[in-house]
Amino acid sequence: MKRTLHTATLLAALMALASPAAAQDTSNAAGPADTAAAAASDSDGSSTAAAAPDVETWKKGRPIVMQYYRPLDSRGINMFETTKLPGAPFTDFKLDIGAAFASEVQNLTHANTAIPVMVSGVNTNQLAPIGFGFNNPTANLYLNAQLAPGIRVAMTSYLSSRHHNETWVKDGYVQVDESPIDWTPLNRLMKRVTLRVGDMEINYGDAHFRRSDNGQAVYNPFIGNYIMDAFTTQIGAEAYLKTRGLIGMVALTGGELRGTVLTPNQRSLSMINKVGFDRQLNKELRVRLTGSLYKTDKAMSDTLYGGDRAGSPYFWVLENTQASETTNAFSGTINPGFRNKVTAVQVNPFVKYRGFEVFGVLERADGRTTAEVQNRTFNQYAVDTVYRFFQAEKLFVGARYNRVNGNLAGIVSDLGANRWEIGAGWFVIPGLLMKGEYVDQKYFGYPTDSIKNGGRFKGTMLEGVVAF
Repeated sequence: MKRTLHTATLLAALMALASPAAAQDTSNAAGPADTAAAAASDSDGSSTAAAAPDVETWKKGRPIVMQYYRPLDSRGINMFETTKLPGAPFTDFKLDIGAAFASEVQNLTHANTAIPVMVSGVNTNQLAPIGFGFNNPTANLYLNAQLAPGIRVAMTSYLSSRHHNETWVKDGYVQVDESPIDWTPLNRLMKRVTLRVGDMEINYGDAHFRRSDNGQAVYNPFIGNYIMDAFTTQIGAEAYLKTRGLIGMVALTGGELRGTVLTPNQRSLSMINKVGFDRQLNKELRVRLTGSLYKTDKAMSDTLYGGDRAGSPYFWVLENTQASETTNAFSGTINPGFRNKVTAVQVNPFVKYRGFEVFGVLERADGRTTAEVQNRTFNQYAVDTVYRFFQAEKLFVGARYNRVNGNLAGIVSDLGANRWEIGAGWFVIPGLLMKGEYVDQKYFGYPTDSIKNGGRFKGTMLEGVVAF
């Protein structure tokens, strides 16, 4: 039922915007409110000027009332860490509710060259038959509370996802950008410092700022996320220094998806560091470069590359006939499986000149499982090129190349995948996006008894996103 409501909401929004009434230019039209304002008068008969409603607000996105906040609509694109600009005045306690919905139309094909592997009379390397169809919609709910000047609490819930049909909380944290104590040294310090404490999406690398997060797919110019998806939530604290375009961060987290006090000898804290700069050199040119380090020396189940509990938008690709939508929710991705120990480094250059932008991912990760005695290595390379144009950059086209290679546990050979995505999109309004892509992913190096041996999927995807 939830997914049916989400689909109905998305279709209703699209139909309303496509109707002739929505397409009319109302900038000079006199509506009932204008007529009433013109007829208003004082008791003595003199005319009173009344402010006409701003009928153009829908073109700008809804007003931002939270401080130090990333908008959920197109205004949040290419925004990484929140800045030290408040963005909104503090007047009193505020509670803000937001949401994001996404739904895809999938038309993909897949194939492999794996030899049959029979289990109880079933070939586990036989691919499930797939074709044109609608993927189940996904939805996020956002709650933000402005408790005091510069102090905000944020919580995200997944209302529906591929991996979990039920509603559950993704994360919740408090962000502090201004001192609650009116003391001059603290006030000066907090002009450059940001603190985040709670259960939150960790800030390793910059790729997680451009990925689709379940129903929130506005920031991603494509439909798929990166093949090796460094994304997880952990309990901990982050401290930022932001000054004159320079960024520094240190963080300590529990190193796992869930908190626990059990098996203390088999767990340790994870350390995350990030340094870089982000500068608008002139009106037309912005340059950003960051480097991140993630290090866990001991964990029962580290999830740096397995923390996406929502699932992939590429349903059923390279999955067998016995697979299920939820159990096999991460189709098209590669998880190195570093559950016990991992050290990962990601470098991200970003350049935007006028409407043209380039974003890169250079990543190396070493780690192992509890049963392994030696570390394995994975490398990832990706480059996004996007051109945004028309008024307020409402239209965009782009291409992404992504390559991953490394060694999985129990497989000696170097293996991985290459993916091309070519896409385009249109922001009908800041909170309504329609986009599509052609994707082609090929696997290499997998042994003949693996379902991914000679694996390939390709085809087209369409996606509608509503975020506010």
